[in-house]
Amino acid sequence: MTGPTYPMDPDTYLADNKKAAEIGGKFAEEYQSGQPYNHICIDNFLDEKLIDQVKADLMVLPEAETSFNRAQERLKTSYVPERLPKGTRDLFYALNSRPFLLFLEQMTGIKGLIPDPYFIGAGIHKTQNGGHLDIHADFNLHGPMQLERRLNVLIYLNDDWKEEWGGCFEIWNNDMTQMVKRFAPLRNRMVCFSTSSTSMHGNPEPVNHPEGEPRQSIALYYYTATWDESRKEHGTIFKPRPGSVDDADRASKRHEFVKDLLPPALHRKIGHRLRRIGL
Repeated sequence: MTGPTYPMDPDTYLADNKKAAEIGGKFAEEYQSGQPYNHICIDNFLDEKLIDQVKADLMVLPEAETSFNRAQERLKTSYVPERLPKGTRDLFYALNSRPFLLFLEQMTGIKGLIPDPYFIGAGIHKTQNGGHLDIHADFNLHGPMQLERRLNVLIYLNDDWKEEWGGCFEIWNNDMTQMVKRFAPLRNRMVCFSTSSTSMHGNPEPVNHPEGEPRQSIALYYYTATWDESRKEHGTIFKPRPGSVDDADRASKRHEFVKDLLPPALHRKIGHRLRRIGL
C-alpha cells in the first residue's frame, strides 16, 4: 500500500467513510488472528503532515494533568486533548469520529464501538528517560458511561527510535511465561489491540535515549455498551515479569480487597478517601 494507511486529509482532518471501512477490512485477518490476543502493528499510518503538526504542538505542551512516578509507572505524564493546541486537538476528535470507528470495526470485527468523549486515561503520553510502564492489563469499565473497554490505539511519535533505547511496547501471555511480541515506538507506527483482563502489555524497559529525548505517543481507547452487572470491575492489573526487578502492585490489590468487603454504595461514597491513604 502506497501513501499513508489511513485516508485522513491532513488539511481538513476528514476521511471518507466507505474508504476507511474498506481499508480496515483489509487488515481484518491479520488483526483477528493475533496471538495471544488480537492485535496489529501498522507503519506509516497517518499522513506525515499530521505527525509533523503533533510534533510541533508538543513543543508547547501545557502542564500535565496526570503524572505517574511509582514503582509500576515511572516518569510518565499525560495531557488531555482539549487543552492541547488546535492541530493535535482536532486530530483526537477526528480519531473519535465515524470514519475511524468504521475502520476499527471492520479491522477488529467489534461492532458498535463507542469513542470516549471524556478521554479517560487517553491523550498525549510522555515518558522521560528512566521512565517505564510495567506489564499490565487495563481497567475494564468506563465509570461515567458504564461501558466495557474493548480497544486501545497507540500512535507513536518518536523519530528513528532504536530498540536499545528502551520504551518498546511488549505483548505478553497471560501467565507471564513469554513475551510474544515487541514493537519499537517508531514515528507514525500504530499499534491496536483488544483489551481484556488478560491482555498483558506495557513498555517495561526504561527509556534510555542517548540525547535525553522522551518517548511520546498518542493514546485513545474505545468501548462498547456490553457491560452488565455479572461482570466484576477492576482497575489496572500489573504482573511482574519472571526474573525481573518489577514490583508487585500491592496498593491496587489492597484497594480491590477493601472494595470487595464494602457495600457498593458505601465504596462509591468513601472510595476516594481510601485511595488517598493507600487502601
